[in-house]
Amino acid sequence: PVPPQYGLVFDAGSTHTALYIYQWPVDKENGTGIVSQVESCTVSGPGISSYADNPAGAGASLKPCLDKAMGIIPVEQQWETPTYLGATAGMRLLREQNSTKAEQVFSEVAKAIGEYPVEFRGARILTGNEEGSFGWITVNYLLETLVKFSFAEKWEHPWDTEVFGALDLGGASTQITFQPGITIEDKNTSVFFRLYGSNYSLYTHSYLCYGQRQALKMLLAALHQVPQPLQISHPCYPQGYQENVTTAELYDSPCVHAPSTASPAQVLTVTGTGDPAACSTTIQRLFNFSCGATRTCGFNGVYQPPVRGQFFAFAGFYYTFHFLNLTNQQSLRDVNSTVQTFCKKNWTELVKTFPQENGYLHTYCSVAIYILTLLLDGYKFTEHTWSSIHFSRQAGNTDIGWTLGYMLNFTNMIPTEALQQVKGHQPGLWAGAVSFIVLAIV
Repeated sequence: PVPPQYGLVFDAGSTHTALYIYQWPVDKENGTGIVSQVESCTVSGPGISSYADNPAGAGASLKPCLDKAMGIIPVEQQWETPTYLGATAGMRLLREQNSTKAEQVFSEVAKAIGEYPVEFRGARILTGNEEGSFGWITVNYLLETLVKFSFAEKWEHPWDTEVFGALDLGGASTQITFQPGITIEDKNTSVFFRLYGSNYSLYTHSYLCYGQRQALKMLLAALHQVPQPLQISHPCYPQGYQENVTTAELYDSPCVHAPSTASPAQVLTVTGTGDPAACSTTIQRLFNFSCGATRTCGFNGVYQPPVRGQFFAFAGFYYTFHFLNLTNQQSLRDVNSTVQTFCKKNWTELVKTFPQENGYLHTYCSVAIYILTLLLDGYKFTEHTWSSIHFSRQAGNTDIGWTLGYMLNFTNMIPTEALQQVKGHQPGLWAGAVSFIVLAIV
């Protein structure tokens, strides 16, 4: 049998980098449902955009995961393994702040990958629309809504199957992508794909700065604009929780604007008050929900048609709701009740209940309320359409994200026209069948 082909994709996000190792049978490269995830590897340390002042560190951070991949891919196949690095909103923000530093980080990353015997096809920053679109392709490829192999031994478009929408929440941006079924009014939010002989006109938009890490930063900055500049009462943090943060750390992103009176060396004391109602009110102020009279919109005046169909919500959406045990299609009423109960717990109680979660434990309340605000007020899901959202990390034992769609697109593994070939059988089966026929004739 022909050995499988491998592919590597680095997801260089704003908070961390992960390497995904895929494989597929070479003789069915233009098939579908055949790419499987062999392994994933989380790069230790922060995202590559955090290495702006130490570019060499960004390259060095990738090596342990590349070593792991080289241990999985047979030596004779490594040179023909297509390898990609895609960076998302963290590097978009760094490019806005300092394009020279962004280029230096990419140069060091490319140099590090270039030391390995792989077919490196470049490092680049994805646009927000690409990030959303490739996530949509991943979801629908894995769920076989684009094409599937029928009982008639043909690749067929499943006419009775609706495609899924994709909801992605990263550290620095969030994406919504779906097939609206109506004409998209704003061409900047429209993307067209022809896949397996079918046309897909999708709505997609990426909101920079509205990923969960940057949203928490915007929230803290909004709470800082008060008469007591060195003391911040945080309604989303649990009562009894306290931390110190410098103004330099708080205002180190283009998503937040420092007040003219703030000195970078100032140390701010942040104290949790555990007030979910006040938390919700403060988070609402991060958005502008008003729309022009002539069209529907999501938020901040961005056009969006009404949501339609079933959606997969992954990445940050999944991780926060998984922690709160809310990924089993609970009703919106139950979700709200669980979030409210969690947000009212004090810090001592939380630490006792979740001793392993100290790093992010104080942020789960604010992120959960932020997610609800984003989905309901931002994307305009309602109590009736809430049940159409499926919070999930994987489909078909493969992580959901933009990386698989990205690789499928750039290796040209999804053809534009429908597939007609009959499904191939293993050589041994053919030999047995031919022998049987010959014996029968004799």
